[in-house]
Amino acid sequence: MQKNLIALAVAGLVSTGAFAQANVTVYGVADGSFDVVRVSNTAGNAAGDNDLGNTTRVSTNSSLIGFKGAEALGNGLTAVFQYESSVGFDNTGGIGATRDSFVGVAGGFGTVVLGNLTGPTRALGAALDVNAGATGIGANSALLGKLGGYLVNTTDLAGSYPGAAPNTTTNCARSSTCTSIFDTRWKNAIAYVSPSFAGLSVTAAYVANENKAFQGASAANTTGYDVGLKYANGPAMAAVTYNAVSLGQTFAGGSKQADVSDFRVGGSYDFGIASVRALFDHARADHAGIGGKITQNVFGLGGTFNVTPAGKLLAQVYLARDLKVDGSDAKDSGAKLFEVGYEHSLSKRTMLKAVYAHLNNDNNARYDFGINAVGINPSTAVAGLNTAGATIQGIQLGLRHSF
Repeated sequence: MQKNLIALAVAGLVSTGAFAQANVTVYGVADGSFDVVRVSNTAGNAAGDNDLGNTTRVSTNSSLIGFKGAEALGNGLTAVFQYESSVGFDNTGGIGATRDSFVGVAGGFGTVVLGNLTGPTRALGAALDVNAGATGIGANSALLGKLGGYLVNTTDLAGSYPGAAPNTTTNCARSSTCTSIFDTRWKNAIAYVSPSFAGLSVTAAYVANENKAFQGASAANTTGYDVGLKYANGPAMAAVTYNAVSLGQTFAGGSKQADVSDFRVGGSYDFGIASVRALFDHARADHAGIGGKITQNVFGLGGTFNVTPAGKLLAQVYLARDLKVDGSDAKDSGAKLFEVGYEHSLSKRTMLKAVYAHLNNDNNARYDFGINAVGINPSTAVAGLNTAGATIQGIQLGLRHSF
């Protein structure tokens, strides 16, 4: 099951027909795996080798629970809503509306929703990932949009981007989500999804500047937009997206407020017995404190092959090129991600999976897995610690059940 553009699940509800009263559906995913992960080839420290070696853990891989519904209002209008929460059942994590959660209205004009939303840029990256649910250690979010680690994490509850970035690489805690700002959900957002015209649809989202500071206070005025054009007809899908955000604050070393953006174009084709998919990502930051302009390109290619009616091989490779700072290459700042795996369906809702992922950082890069990070950039200070150039690899064996 792949993540779609915001509100397409709602559009599916609307298309099933009119509702005399609100109908609520409870749904979710329970995805658990046993992982063996390893960090090696780090630069070492004054005390000697600081490689992590093998670590075992249990991961819950973007498991979720949600409630969605719709009510016919007459005159072709339908009220729609959704509350969706992450569920980390490998620990004592709580439940809240942390995933796509919104209320809105749908009709012949399309769908308008307000809330915590996946924009078209994030949705395209997830749709072209080969993993069920676009999750796990091999997910393409390990490299997409991160700009060498300067654009990791998301806005806080007030709508502000954490002050430690983007002028320094961000530490990702062990087993945490470690994706780019473009691959997280937008808080305080409003979005429009058009109807499909011969397979073409448009999605546009706006991020409100709810955190704007009073005059004289520390600068804060985060706002942005995310737009996408998608073609989906039969086995073919192609899309182009653009996400631009003004972070509304000046970072150390910068003289102006930082602006970031991400451009993506990609597509897929399903041959029935096999599928192929490709993606190009271009991330950019202006006035980020380490240069007037920082850019990076990421290329990805993936595919699946059905070896039996119930079994599927999957593989993908993503390449993050070196950063360009004010037009000049930042040497050895890229990374490569390789993944191979197998998914075996026990039923329509339950499957077994096995994945091997390998992330190879260049000498000056510190990328980590996007989902279930190993934590190669520790938050505690260790004298001389340098995790640049680390090789991260892991095996996941798990079970995924949808309801």
